[in-house]
Parts: sequence; C-alpha cells; structure tokens
Amino acid sequence: MRLNSTLIHTPIVALTGGIGSGKSEAAKQFEKLGVPVVDTDVIAHELTAPGMPILKEINRIFNGNFLMHDGTLDRTKLRAYVFNNNTERLKLEALIHPAIYQRTITKLIENEKSSPPIYQVIVVPLLFESNRYSGLAHTKLVIDCDENLQIQRAMARSKLTESEVTSMMRAQISRTVRLSLADDVIENNGSLTELKEKINEFHKKFIKTCIVSK
Repeated sequence: MRLNSTLIHTPIVALTGGIGSGKSEAAKQFEKLGVPVVDTDVIAHELTAPGMPILKEINRIFNGNFLMHDGTLDRTKLRAYVFNNNTERLKLEALIHPAIYQRTITKLIENEKSSPPIYQVIVVPLLFESNRYSGLAHTKLVIDCDENLQIQRAMARSKLTESEVTSMMRAQISRTVRLSLADDVIENNGSLTELKEKINEFHKKFIKTCIVSK
C-alpha cells in the first residue's frame, strides 16, 4: 500500500548537506536529544540487503556486475560506475528512490504511533536534487562546511580518492544553490563539540517554533 505525507502530523526537519559536511554527526546529535531520525541512506542499505527484491532487480538491470561473492552489493563499485554514467545513474535512481521514499513515510508514521514526538528529522543527502521530499519538510536544514574540508572528511571517512570525492560533489547540487534553498544553515567548520552545541541551539529554537505553531 502506497502511503502519503498527509498521514504525518508532526513537523519534519529535512537535514541535508554535501558529502563530508557532517550530516551523520548532526543526525547522531538529534538522536541523543531524543528526536526520531529517519536516514534515507540507512533505508537504502536495508532495501539493497541480500535477498531483498530491489537487490535482485539491480542485479538483473546491471547484469550481475555489482554483486560480491557473498551476495552483498558492491556499493563502492556501483557508486563509481553510476557517477561516471548519467544514464545508468538515472536508471538506478528510478528503481530505488521511490522505494526509499515510501519506507521513509512508513517509518515516520510508525514513530508517531509509538511515541508522538514534537518533531522528527529525515536525513536526505539529495534533498534539493528532486522535489520528492518537498511536501514532507517543514524546515530544510543544511549542514555546511568549506569545500576543501568536505573533501578531506570524505576521503578520511570513506577511503575515497580526492578525484572520487570531487566527482561525487559535481554530481550533487552546488554548494551555492544548496545554501540558497536552505531554511536554516549550521556551519560545521569547527570541532564536533561546536557542532553539537549548534544542534542543541537549533533544537531549542525549533521546539519553541513547534509549540507556538500548535
């Protein structure tokens, strides 16, 4: 059964940012504050786990070229392939993105039913690359940092080369456009402690907004 955003009643913060900007750390801090977090990257991993229908379809579409010996998806190899082939990237996105969106809606509804939160967070790396999540987001929050720092962080975290990181950055919407589309921006050029403090301040401010809007 296809679900839609009208079934969700709590405000949604859509958290995004370029690769290496610090989205994952920001999401962890929201979770520590007791805010339910639905991460579309985590959902993508769940949907492409061994035995899942979408993995079987990926295997069919791409002629079995991206499965490892243990039956798991070779994400690094597939990512490198689609980032260098726009037609194939669009083919993959058409398959997986609608399913990720539906699972996101399901999780948001489940969170409301289990323990109604004041607000929820969805982590969407490609938030501005399509309008799929625009109907969900009450606030679009961008985690931002200098591009050189982005590259350094992404290389350290994902063991990617500089050229691979810059290629992925080029495939995403530009930093300038991302910032122009944001409702709120948290700068993450400093320490993890500084990021946590900024998330805490945003949290306090947004709760007040939620209470007033009620």
